Amino acid sequence: MTPLVQAEQAVLGAVFLAPVQLDRLSPWLRPEHFSRPAHAAIYAAMLRLRADGHPASKAQGAGPVPMSWMTDTVAEASKHTRGLTASYAHSLVAACPRPEHAAVYGRMVLEGAIHRSVAQHATRLHQTARADAIRGGAEETVHHVQVLSDVLADLARRWGGEPRPVAPPASVPPPPVHPQAVDEQLLADEEFLLGCLSARPQKLDEVMGWLHPGDFADAGHQQIYQSLGALHHRGEPIDQLTVLWETQRRGALADRTLDAGRVLRICDPSAFAGSAEYVGEQVVRASLVRTAAASAHQVRVLADDESLAPGQLIGYALHALGPLEEVRRRWRIATETQAEPSRAADRKAADPPAARIEAARSRSRPHLSNAAPAAASTVASRPAVLDRPHRRSPS
Repeated sequence: MTPLVQAEQAVLGAVFLAPVQLDRLSPWLRPEHFSRPAHAAIYAAMLRLRADGHPASKAQGAGPVPMSWMTDTVAEASKHTRGLTASYAHSLVAACPRPEHAAVYGRMVLEGAIHRSVAQHATRLHQTARADAIRGGAEETVHHVQVLSDVLADLARRWGGEPRPVAPPASVPPPPVHPQAVDEQLLADEEFLLGCLSARPQKLDEVMGWLHPGDFADAGHQQIYQSLGALHHRGEPIDQLTVLWETQRRGALADRTLDAGRVLRICDPSAFAGSAEYVGEQVVRASLVRTAAASAHQVRVLADDESLAPGQLIGYALHALGPLEEVRRRWRIATETQAEPSRAADRKAADPPAARIEAARSRSRPHLSNAAPAAASTVASRPAVLDRPHRRSPS
């Protein structure tokens, strides 16, 4: 039997012996805080009988407690769970060291409930994020992020504090980081987006407010985006060579994060250019889901650490959700931007998902040096969201 189960038995035994203890417990201890269904049913029955004005709940002082208090509680709890007997109620009484310590035992129960609740909601968020990563959504992840945040805030107040992020001290080792698999289509989207921004640098003004380098899953793509942003910030021209030079200055070639051929291929001006805003939104969405899975894993590891006091657990968990809140804020900005009527109409008419996939695939195909009539007709038949940069006719 674990200390948590013993604490649950002790607090119930204390209320059997001294029903007045409910006055101290009921404002903050709820039936769902008990880990065992039988214990939750007994405590709920006690609250119900007290609300109905049971004679035992009105007894004050050290007078005898009516035997009906125990029998009526067991009878009421038996309506909602099976296997309860009067002998088990007597064992609860025997498990209570001191009835006057009921509030302390109740705090132990609440502490266990906090760890259990945080672990459950973190697991649910992690599972939802993994599922959204597969189906290409984010709404369910955003919903469970808010649920976890609300749960932490509620638990903090029940524990007697305010929900405040606290960075773990150096003595608390960070949870192990497990690399997440990245979908190939996402990497293709990232390359396509960088190609769009290289071909049309003015689009950087429209995405840099909500698209950050860390949103890219690939480290090389992060470096290229940072290089594009640096060149744009300094007002310098952007083309294949200037981007390559900037990545070299940042050490991305020396540490083998990138190689020259890859940079030149991604920034190829002959590739298709398209809707940087739309594809950027997909990159931020993937970043949100990926960050949610990582944050949920960290919170679950913290919740499993029984040595953490509830205040520490809640503060550390809120701190772990900090990066996620930042991505979620930028995700809202991106989706609000994309929801403008004109862009929404363009997206509906152009069927962007299919267009984006086809455009990303086209980047891996060799481009012909001369424009054949067939190629021209193919370009004309592509969705409106895509267009090819104008090329100079041969002199």
